[in-house]
Formats: sequence, structure tokens, C-alpha cells
Amino acid sequence: MINLPNLFTAANMLSGIIAILLAFAGRIDLAPFAIIAGALFDFADGFLARKLGVAGEMGKQMDSLADMVTFGVAPGMIMMMMMTINQGYYLEYRMEGEVFPETVFTDFFSYVNQLAEGTTQYGIPLFALAIPFFSIFRLAKFNVDLRQTDKFIGLPTPANTLFFMTFPLVLCYGDLSQAEMILTVCRPEVLAVLCVVMSTLLIVEIPLFALKFKHFGLKGNEIRYAFLLISAVLILVFKTWAIALIVFLYLILSLLDNVVNKKKTDEI
Repeated sequence: MINLPNLFTAANMLSGIIAILLAFAGRIDLAPFAIIAGALFDFADGFLARKLGVAGEMGKQMDSLADMVTFGVAPGMIMMMMMTINQGYYLEYRMEGEVFPETVFTDFFSYVNQLAEGTTQYGIPLFALAIPFFSIFRLAKFNVDLRQTDKFIGLPTPANTLFFMTFPLVLCYGDLSQAEMILTVCRPEVLAVLCVVMSTLLIVEIPLFALKFKHFGLKGNEIRYAFLLISAVLILVFKTWAIALIVFLYLILSLLDNVVNKKKTDEI
């Protein structure tokens, strides 16, 4: 029951809980790092399970339960926080050399109280719940879908979550000279649309390549090496914005890979 891969899976879950606690405390500047830690633990548990030969049904179920916390509930709460805070004030606070405005905390719970009392018709932040809503279907499907042994059908929940972590990271650490663009991209209406569109991709029947190297030779791994190389360039050029761009790159390369594989199949 308790082995090294399962301990990493548990660490993934704890990372998600920490991210939720940080989000409720208004610390959107720290919550994404807990999510990133969870993603690293999520990668490590599968890698270790395969290397140690202890992969099993229990580990698979634990992995989905942990992912639901870290890549379902936690990003939903963080994005809801993003849609309720005064982002302009946050950027002004940064421009003055301060790190964290306490009003982030009060803005969120003021909204929740107004929602509970029925004194607000501002329901846009509730669209953030599309992330956990679609995530539970994605994770349950992954556990029973035998086609997803060496590829994914639909966007993986970690990729979807990392996409959304772009926005709090840009708001908290992005280049202040891009303040106008940050406020435009992070508008609640824009984030709400992205929450629905990107989360819908979790359950869409689109084959996507997996970053699982059976060997490290070039043949058979062309798409993976291309992805890693282009991702490195995007990080160097776009810095924080690169996270969202890398997820888009993943989708585009997967679609191209599907077209190439289909042509090869048709030729045979």
C-alpha cells in the first residue's frame, strides 16, 4: 500500500491542498508554485512506478484522486480568486514596490458573501468551476479508457491547470511595462471564456501525444524532442507568458502528429 510512488502521489495531493489554502488566503502569488510542485510530484510518481515495477490499480486510483485536488479543485479556486480581485489595484501595488495587497483576500470573500446573500448578479467568477466540473469526467474516463496507455484522448488535467497558472503568475510577476496587456488578458470575461473552452478540451476526443519516453533515441520521439526544444525557446523569449503558449504548442503539435500518422496509415 505505502511505497515510494504512492508517497509522491500523496505529496501531489498535499500540494493541491496547500494551493487551495493559499488561494483562500488571497496568496495568488504563491498558490501557482504549489500547483507546479504538485505537477512535479505527479510526473515523478508515474516515472518511479514504472521504474520500480510497482504500477498497479491502487496507484492508478490514488493518482486520479490526487489529480482531482491539485488539477481540478485548486485551479478552479485560484481562477475564481483571479476573477473577483481588483487586478488594477494589484498592479498599482506592485508598481509601488509592495508585494501583496491584503485586499485580495477581502475582495474574494466579499464576493462569496454577496453571492450567498443574493445581493450580486455578478456570476462570471462561477465559470471557474468549469475546471473541476470537466476534470472529474476527464480523470474518471482516463481510468477506464484502454486507449490511453501511450497517448492521451483529450487534454490532460495537469496541462490544463498549468495553462491557467499563467494568469496569476503574469499578474504577480509579469513585466509591469505590459500592465495594459495583462489587464486585458486577465479580464474576468476573458478568463471565464477560457475556463469553459479549455476545460471542454479535457473531454474532447482528440488524441494527444504523451511525454513518455520508451527510449531516448530520435526515431519515434521526433514530436517529443520538437516539443521540448520549441518550449525552451518560448520560455527564453516570452518568460511567464510561455506557460500558456506551451500548452497551445502541445495541442498544435498533437494535431500535426495526428495528420502525419493518418497519412502514414492511409499509405499502408
